[in-house]
Parts: sequence; C-alpha cells; structure tokens
Amino acid sequence: MSSNPTTNPRERAVLVRVQAQLDGADLDLRLEELTLLADTAGCDAVASVTQNRERPDPKTYVGKGKLDEVKAAIEEHEAELVIFDHDLKPSQQRNLEQALGRTVIDRTQLILDIFARRARTRLACWEVELAQLQYELPRFRRMWTHLSRIEGGVGFRGPGETQLEVDRRRARERIHMLQQRLRDAERQKEIASQGREGAFTVALVGYTNVGKSTLLNALTGADAFVEDRLFATLDATTRRMAVDGQEILLTDTVGFIRDLPHTLVASFHATLSEVLLADLLLHVADLSSPELGDQIASVRSVLTEIGAAEQPVLMVYNKVDRMDPETDVAAMVQRFEADGVVVSAHTGQGLEALRGRLLSGARERHRRVVLSIPFEDGKAAAYLEAHAKVLERSFDERGVRVTALLAPADLGRLREYVVAGG
Repeated sequence: MSSNPTTNPRERAVLVRVQAQLDGADLDLRLEELTLLADTAGCDAVASVTQNRERPDPKTYVGKGKLDEVKAAIEEHEAELVIFDHDLKPSQQRNLEQALGRTVIDRTQLILDIFARRARTRLACWEVELAQLQYELPRFRRMWTHLSRIEGGVGFRGPGETQLEVDRRRARERIHMLQQRLRDAERQKEIASQGREGAFTVALVGYTNVGKSTLLNALTGADAFVEDRLFATLDATTRRMAVDGQEILLTDTVGFIRDLPHTLVASFHATLSEVLLADLLLHVADLSSPELGDQIASVRSVLTEIGAAEQPVLMVYNKVDRMDPETDVAAMVQRFEADGVVVSAHTGQGLEALRGRLLSGARERHRRVVLSIPFEDGKAAAYLEAHAKVLERSFDERGVRVTALLAPADLGRLREYVVAGG
C-alpha cells in the first residue's frame, strides 16, 4: 500500500512508569491504558521502561540506571518521544529532555493533547485551550506562537520586558478572556436548562470507553458518534426519549479517567454543568473491565471534585455480553452497588429494566396528570402555569382541562382538581 505523503507520520514513543511495590496498581493494566492513550494521541508505543521505587527522583523522576535504560530504548527503537505516566515538575521535564535529547511529556500533557485533537465545538475548544494554557504557564517554553495574534498583544511590549515576559503576559490575558467566555457559556446553559422544566433529565457519566454513547443510542434510537477509543466523546450530546408518555432527556458527557488533570476538570465546568443540572446520573461502568473497582472510584472522585457527589446516581453495569457465562455477576455488583442495573448496550439485554427504572425516577419527580380547574379558581390556574409543564389544554363550560407534568409536592396543592393520573 502506498503511503500518503500528506499524512503526518506517527511518532514512536517510549513509555515510562514508576510505582511503589505496595501501591496496589497492576503494572500491566496501567501500561495498557497508557498505550491506548498514546495511540489516541497518534503515537506508537515501541517500548516501555518500568521501575519500582518508593519516591521519584527529585531531578529526573527515575534513577540514573533507569535513565540509561530509557536512553538505550530510544536509540534501539529510534523513538522521538518519551511519555511518563505521571505528572512531572517543570524542572524534571527540562532535566529529562537535556539528558535524553528527546521531547518528554507527562500524563497530563498527553491527555490535554488528546482533548485538543478531539475538540470539535467552539465551547470544547475554549475549554481545552484554557486547560493547556494553565498547564503550560509555569513551564513556559514559547509553545504558544498564536498568542502574538491576540488583540492587544503586539505593540504593547513595555520597556525592558523580555520576550518570555511578553509571552506570559499574553497567556494570562488569553486565560482571562477564555474564563470570561466560559462563564458566559455556563450562564447560557443554565438559562437553556430552564426550558427543560417538566422533562426528567438524566446525565450519563463514567470512565472513558465504557459504552456511554452506545447506551445513549440504544435507549433513544439516536446516532451519537461511537468509537472504540478513549475520549471518543468530548461534547455533551442530548437526546429525547419517551417511556409510557413520560419525556426523558438523556445527555452523554465526556468520559472520565484515572488522574484526570485538575486543570481540565476546572476548564470543562461549562460542559460538565450538564451533570450538576441533571435529575439523575447514570454511572455507566464496564462490567468486563479488570479494573472495574478502580474505574468506579475514579469516576466518583471526579464527581466529588465538580460538586456532584450528592447527585442521585443509578449504577449501570454495561458490557455483560462480554462476561464469562460462569461468572457470578450478582456477586460482582454486590461489592459496588447491588441496586444497579446490568445491561448490554450492544445486545439490548437489560435495557427494558433500565427504561423501567428511568420511568420510575421520572414519575417520582414529575407525574403526568389531567386536571379540571374551574374558571373561578384563578389562583389554582396561576399556580399550575408557574409550576407545571403544560402538555395539552382545552376549555369547556366549567373551566380549563389541562394535561400536565407536575412534581409530587406541587401535585399535592392541586390534588382536588385531578381527574386522571397522579
């Protein structure tokens, strides 16, 4: 097969991981995830170097012997890049690049690069750029050449100001502008969410690549983008579904991952606001993953970080079709959340049970009722308009007949006028 000269060649990377002997992490699984991250970023992992070490070396993270091993792997495989499965200090990164003569990136930088490649909407692009700028500012290395085009940049250089100081100032100005744009976007989302009152809103959360988008498609008949790759979805996707006449809005959100960079979590607050505004979170987990427990813990950690720890959650254990038939699935889920639902978004197994749980949740929040309100009770009519989502309205000689969605507390105030449902 002839190669396309316009296609950028994939970089060859050496992976490095250091862990304490007693930290409980499965080294092979960690390296497998790092390999998938590198692949998603357009790199081929050609070698890996590991070290058991209680504390990272303050200068180069790995010891001198392992540094020589990394250098040998670079030369043997003609690698252009070294990826550490850890966060490096700016000084460690500089020392490593000087010692190895190659570009060195850490886990945060790798994930930020993937998000930059995957961002499609304007909002996602702003969020990723903000996270990258906040990450790069303390380790500034003239990477942000596009900053020279920012309004107010060129021509405002003060006397005696070095180029590095100019770049840092431009970066801070850009950060401030992006933060303001994202605050405005978040306010607009909150206003838009007010128009959803009456619909039961559900946000799908979970570790990256657990099948959230496939589940969204299976439940709603939608065509959300699906790819068997980490972080296939960055932008929130909302679809409608109806169960027994009850409207439910499902939103697929960005996948989480172990040690998700804090700057990225903060920057994606506008996108993740869908999680905070939802009536229910579907925490989708990959039942077939050997790291099921760690992945569930990672998602819960991120939910806590964004202030969603108290949101109502329903566990959904996906990919049961990949399990060995002899596996005691009930015993597995008992360790995490026995009240969850076991499904296969691929085969449809368990989806009816899940729809039933969603319907129950929707009815607890909003019940579909028919009311007959006489013309003389203007207060009841005004209360209904203010607190319900009116679906149908008709008039007769006695008053107004309304089909509406009402919360249980509001339903109690109008109980005497209910003629059906409730």
